[in-house]
Amino acid sequence: METGEERPGVAATLRALNGALNGALNGALNGALGRPEGLWRKESGARNLRHRDFLAPQAALSAAFPGGQVGRGGAGDPRLEARAGPDASPCPRQVPADVMAAVASLGGPGALAVRGCRQTPAGLAVQLRRPEAFRRLLGPPPGPAPAAEPPGRWVVLHCPALRGAPALRPRHLRPLLLAEHLARLLRAQGVGVRLVPALADEGSREVLRQLRVDWPSGSAGSALPDAVSALKRALGRSPCAAGREQGPGTAPLPDAVCAVRLKSFVEQQGLVGYDPNLDVLLVTEGKLQALAELQQAVLQCTAGGQGSCCSIVHVVSCEEEFQQQQLDLLWRILDPGAHTALQKHLVCGPVKVTNPSSPIGADQYLQLRRRQMYEASVMKYGELAQDEAWTEVIDTLTAAAIRFEMLSTAHRSQITLDLENSSISTKGTKSGAFVMYNCARLATLFDTYQRAVEQGTYPPLPPPSELDFSCLREEGEWLLLFNYLLPFPEVLQQAAQLPPPSKGIRITANTEIVCKFLIQLSMDFSSYYNRVHILGEPFPHLFDQMFARLRLLGAVRDVFHSALATLHLAPLSQI
Repeated sequence: METGEERPGVAATLRALNGALNGALNGALNGALGRPEGLWRKESGARNLRHRDFLAPQAALSAAFPGGQVGRGGAGDPRLEARAGPDASPCPRQVPADVMAAVASLGGPGALAVRGCRQTPAGLAVQLRRPEAFRRLLGPPPGPAPAAEPPGRWVVLHCPALRGAPALRPRHLRPLLLAEHLARLLRAQGVGVRLVPALADEGSREVLRQLRVDWPSGSAGSALPDAVSALKRALGRSPCAAGREQGPGTAPLPDAVCAVRLKSFVEQQGLVGYDPNLDVLLVTEGKLQALAELQQAVLQCTAGGQGSCCSIVHVVSCEEEFQQQQLDLLWRILDPGAHTALQKHLVCGPVKVTNPSSPIGADQYLQLRRRQMYEASVMKYGELAQDEAWTEVIDTLTAAAIRFEMLSTAHRSQITLDLENSSISTKGTKSGAFVMYNCARLATLFDTYQRAVEQGTYPPLPPPSELDFSCLREEGEWLLLFNYLLPFPEVLQQAAQLPPPSKGIRITANTEIVCKFLIQLSMDFSSYYNRVHILGEPFPHLFDQMFARLRLLGAVRDVFHSALATLHLAPLSQI
């Protein structure tokens, strides 16, 4: 990509396509019809990509231009004819030549150039200039990356599963892994993140270390006596406080400070989305320490002029949602600041375990998966050497298997863990190990090429500006570029989005799309790699194609590594 040329993207190309169609038909519409803002769609299936890259479907054209007619076609005035009656054909006539020309001459920042536009029974089909798309995505970078700026927005991610549980269980791992993954996605988009609470339990810390979880440790909650004292004073002044009275069916707690009437507060404030069974809460020292730690995280986010406010997202299991709503309301009562009003709840569905002989802990789950990964690797590769390198490989495969098991399903949905011996393999297409296996294949490919260069078999890879990308004509090559390299930045952006709820306190996230993206990429890369011989005979007339393919697969490798980094998984160099 030449200096100053913007990296192309799917969204930018779709905007340009819609803009071209709107601009060409603006006069024809005469303001009588709506503008087809979202008319085009990107193709992704290998079968359709043989013929087109983007399509404006016939049904969408008919809906956008009522009357069943796009225009007269030919050299006449390109205006829509009078709206047809009820017996008119739903299919449009020939699209006007000037409309076709406007789409074919597509341009704009970040838009891919169009090779041709034609009308088909399916609708308006567009095919891109593929060699140019390869050049823009695989060619020289536009210049030095801009310097990182201080975060303009902050989010506190609170994971109650780490607070108070006597021992971590698989259901605790799900919100924890989700919170850490979301933190990495947000940081990649320039958002500042604080993770709460600090991890104090040594047993939990060891389990999380084996799972490659990067979480702050310490005992911040008990080290904030001044903040806890301030919250007690606020509690004494609150009209919602009610001494140590109990709600129906509650037992007094020995360390209770006082009780707070939550239901009346919800009604007075007109808050929406809270459980109707919330009534009286007995406030304990532990709850005040939890609030003090949250307050400290907020102060750290807003200190030094970093921002006047930050968002708080409670990443919580469905089993702990009720207790977290209680803490949410207590914080609102004691600290009526802007940040407490911005609390949202990201709720994870249940984690069910099939046929457990007894309740299984996170450490047992981890060791079971580790043993399964070892046995699956032995079946595939034979008896493994018991050295440090293979231990690291098995540990990484285990962490990957568990993360994909927990994170490749939408957080709202239930997960069922099958703990039978046959439920995990190194090559199952739903397995994180399958993704790691394909990363290792790429690493082996480039290691093999580098050794051949050192031995004089192949010349070194030329700079991107000297490569001939017109050599990339295999269907799988376009599939890898168009479905993965092109949309990857937008996939990360979509996964990091936390849209505000239209009503209530719950929000949703699309973090599962990263795991799904990696699994689908692994399947399509594996299919291509099994079919195409990358390192061919060392004949000069074959080098151009080999170099272009190596550049493409180098970019695929970078996508693997970047996506795995959001899961805190290091790619394997061998397997």
